[in-house]
Amino acid sequence: MSFQIITDSASDMPQETAQKLGVVVMPIHTRFGDEEFLDGVTMKPHEFFDRLVNKKQLPRTSQITPYEFGQEYEKAVAAGRGVLCITMSSGVSGTCQSACAAAADYEGQVEVIDSRQFCISLYALVEYACRLRDEGKTLQEAAALVEKAKKRVHVISIFSTLEYLRLGGRISAAAAMAGNLLSIKPVITITDGLVDVIGKARGMKKANTMVADFIRRTGGVDYTMPHCLGFTGFSDENFRKIIAENPAVYGAEDLREAYDLAANAIVPVGATVGTYAGPDAVAMAYFDNKY
Repeated sequence: MSFQIITDSASDMPQETAQKLGVVVMPIHTRFGDEEFLDGVTMKPHEFFDRLVNKKQLPRTSQITPYEFGQEYEKAVAAGRGVLCITMSSGVSGTCQSACAAAADYEGQVEVIDSRQFCISLYALVEYACRLRDEGKTLQEAAALVEKAKKRVHVISIFSTLEYLRLGGRISAAAAMAGNLLSIKPVITITDGLVDVIGKARGMKKANTMVADFIRRTGGVDYTMPHCLGFTGFSDENFRKIIAENPAVYGAEDLREAYDLAANAIVPVGATVGTYAGPDAVAMAYFDNKY
């Protein structure tokens, strides 16, 4: 029996890509004032950043409900398929709890995995699950392999500005002003399901060095596994320039062998991370070489 793969929009997997891969991406509810949108469906990343940057509005988000998960589970089970649901980290959202609550009615038919990730590292894990499904793995086999593989997934990101951390109440106005004056670039990862600032670099050159050091410390990049690059804002132009200037850091040559770098290898990041990153943040997700 084949199985349906479900994730949430914190993965930043575009709906168009999800359709090609046969993945259901459930949208997180995003509210600006009195207006509510479905992340990635009724509000695309560029529309989100238009409100964030030009209107200086910060959104509020709400987790996907058990009822919504149950509806998607029922569709798959009614079609004779199991479900592999891979959610954003339970450390930052109750979405995983909702997915598990809904799965209680489908014992043996639905497997829920807390990815302990979000953003493009969740995207990479979902892409790996698609490979397993397409190789003919059973639901339980795929769930076990994804559960094991999630320990090898990493994401590393450079924020271009501290302004949106300030607007979101994460740092003080004085700290943001001082940091922006000194061109401080926070370098951020996810550790055990939570946001982890591993350093604050002065300037992009030092930030890229910090990224390279992090990749080495975590075991390097396994280019036989899914690999994803992401950006925030209106265009990937800034990130493509960074890649061109730092091909060894971001694995540009290796990436070209696995993906069409001129097409969709670099994906837009939406509300989950974009709210605090602001525009022109860059990120890389990969599986390490530790087997």
